[in-house]
Amino acid sequence: MQVSVEKTSELSRKMTVSVPEEVVQEKMAARLKSLARDVKIDGFRPGKVPQHVVKKMYGERVRGEITGDLIQSTYYEALQGQDLKPAGYPHILPLDEAEGFKYTAEFEVYPEISLEGLEQIQVSRPTASVQDVDVEDMIEKLRAQKKSWAVVERAAQDQDRVTIGFSGVCEGENFTEGKVDSYPVEIGTKQMIPGFEESLLGLKAGDNKTFELSFPEVYGNDKLAGKVAEFNVDVISVEEPTLPEINDEFIKAYGVEGSVDAFREDIRTNLAGELEQALRGKLKNAVLHALYEKIQISVPNALVDQEVETMMKPYIETAKRQKLKLEDLKLPRDVFEGQAKQRVALGLILGEIIDKNDIKLDADKVRSTVEDMAKSYERPQDVIEWHYADESRLNSVRQMVLENQAVDWILARVKVSDEAVSFSDAMSKQA
Repeated sequence: MQVSVEKTSELSRKMTVSVPEEVVQEKMAARLKSLARDVKIDGFRPGKVPQHVVKKMYGERVRGEITGDLIQSTYYEALQGQDLKPAGYPHILPLDEAEGFKYTAEFEVYPEISLEGLEQIQVSRPTASVQDVDVEDMIEKLRAQKKSWAVVERAAQDQDRVTIGFSGVCEGENFTEGKVDSYPVEIGTKQMIPGFEESLLGLKAGDNKTFELSFPEVYGNDKLAGKVAEFNVDVISVEEPTLPEINDEFIKAYGVEGSVDAFREDIRTNLAGELEQALRGKLKNAVLHALYEKIQISVPNALVDQEVETMMKPYIETAKRQKLKLEDLKLPRDVFEGQAKQRVALGLILGEIIDKNDIKLDADKVRSTVEDMAKSYERPQDVIEWHYADESRLNSVRQMVLENQAVDWILARVKVSDEAVSFSDAMSKQA
């Protein structure tokens, strides 16, 4: 077997593999001999068909099978001989040869990764604590979850619930399929398109109003995105919210026994746990962002394509559940490509750090991570056992823990400065 490799771009390789004709003929002879024992041909007794007859009838098919087998066996052998690590599947093209068998395999390889300069990375570590105002804000949110509604005769104000009937027309077409009846709108929740809730302020039961609004440029319905629509609204009722008192009954509804002070302390403890997790997540994101900016690598397109498909999968599954046509889903690749490229690059860089520094998975950290995840469930032990009963479920936790260990390794070597932030900023989902 002869192997030659051509570098067609930074990560692309074209490998040509040649197999001598005697190897092909030797394998064909063995396959045809085996076939002759089983084939049935008129005029010959079973197992007595001459070799040249079998070859004439089945030689082309057998040669195709042999060359297919040779591609599979010689491809990996050639890779090992050339010390190549392909990223993704190859594009293989058999070549016509008068003698022997030859094919080309085009593929991408993993990039060379240099960790030089890693210690020069600077990371800002957010710090925050739970304040009394944060506890009170959470209590108000809990009260809002238990609020009741009472009909009022006055005009609608902010935070009121207005029940309406409405219709909408865009470019002469009624997109509400007639009129939507008894639709509740809570003013201030921003559940409707911008301007809709504000247009209900000052209206009372029995009022009618017509107004125009523009749909957002990015909207779930492409026919309406960015376009102006006219709405006609009839007000059925206006209701104001009533928040419950913070008493024993209210506290028990959230599973807390004891005084209001004990309730506040329980909330503070829960918020502190959530804050710790949020700060840890933001610090990790800061490390990964700095790492991506510092360690510049080229990433194989094949891996980016795979990551794009992974990112698109939840949207496709949702579309299937909603019985939507996939061609109507309109998920352009460029929406995902940038993030997919970053994910692939970080995966390769972290993999290099783990491999080069012999970072081993800490089984105790895996266990504690699973236990922390289980705490929020009613029966934590069942959740723990559920994870450990299936390797695929546990492997996702192991991968996360190993990644966190790599981030800790990086943090011990880069320049870290603390930055005080508010509780609300720390809890914000934005990095």
